[in-house]
Amino acid sequence: MRLEQLETPALVLDMDAFEQNRRLMKTFVETAGIALRPHYKSHKSTAIAKMQIEDGAKGISCAKLGEAEDLVFAGIDDVLIANQIVEPAKLARVAYLANCCRLTICVDCADQIEALEKEAAVQGSTIHCLIEYEVGMMRCGVDTPEAFIALAHQLDRSPHLVFEGIQAYAGQLSHEEDEEKRRAESERVKKAIFDLRDEVQRSGLSVKEISGISTGTVEFHTSGSPYTEIQAGSYLFMDTAYGALNLPFQNALYVAATVMSTNNSTIIVDAGRKSIAVDQKMPVFKDFPDVPVGVSEEHSSITVPGHAARLGDRYLLIPGHCCTTVNLHDHLYLLRNGKVEDRIPITSRGKSN
Repeated sequence: MRLEQLETPALVLDMDAFEQNRRLMKTFVETAGIALRPHYKSHKSTAIAKMQIEDGAKGISCAKLGEAEDLVFAGIDDVLIANQIVEPAKLARVAYLANCCRLTICVDCADQIEALEKEAAVQGSTIHCLIEYEVGMMRCGVDTPEAFIALAHQLDRSPHLVFEGIQAYAGQLSHEEDEEKRRAESERVKKAIFDLRDEVQRSGLSVKEISGISTGTVEFHTSGSPYTEIQAGSYLFMDTAYGALNLPFQNALYVAATVMSTNNSTIIVDAGRKSIAVDQKMPVFKDFPDVPVGVSEEHSSITVPGHAARLGDRYLLIPGHCCTTVNLHDHLYLLRNGKVEDRIPITSRGKSN
């Protein structure tokens, strides 16, 4: 089967670019001496997660309990939920899942730790914990070393919980287009993490893991980094938001669309907001990367005077945001030289709980 035979909109993956991105990241982590724990939210496919493990990833990061369950039930035995979970029913599921794999979860308050310990005691499981430290994203996490150390000692006193270390994801830098600002802020974050690690260790506890780093900042951790794990995910696929940063990774993910109408200078295709995400940047046509795209629910359009597009022609669109685009599709088609090699399910599509 060839690309032009797919019904559209269809999510497609250029395997040559995908494999090159995997090789680049593998070379980086081996050179930097930092383990790769890639983020599942970018592809939500257990098949791709297994490819990453084959590439040498120590485990997989994810954002939601439902994603973690999909990973574990597919045979991934080292999973980090890089997020806080507080609902009682979900904490019971976390405690159960921790008996099925090596499970790590993020915490940032005493009440959450207490509830997590109670559920783990009921299940007789051991849950590894990273304490989230606020490094500028203004989302979750404690914001002082004193608060961090208090939680670390609470974990250390909890029989069924293990204090693993620090979660420090500087997501506010991921898409910073000013390279010097991105680099300078990354250095600030590194210093803050070094300082925190030293204070925690002076309090008598060992910091085994420091987890974070995004696709947009990975190049600043080639040496002298406090981090032990990289949580980057978008490096596999890329998108127009990351494309603005001039990173070494290639666009590999596209939405294939069919020309459904032409109106003078306008080309209109059958992929809109319901099949291609626009939450970070707008998508672009691969063949017309400098032409602004108009996007409605079911259509995307560009104005190209003198175009030669005909009804039924296929175009590839580069998503504005790869992670949220993936979550709009059931399957991913693997392409090489225009031929479909395989179709894999987006296993955790819609798993937001």
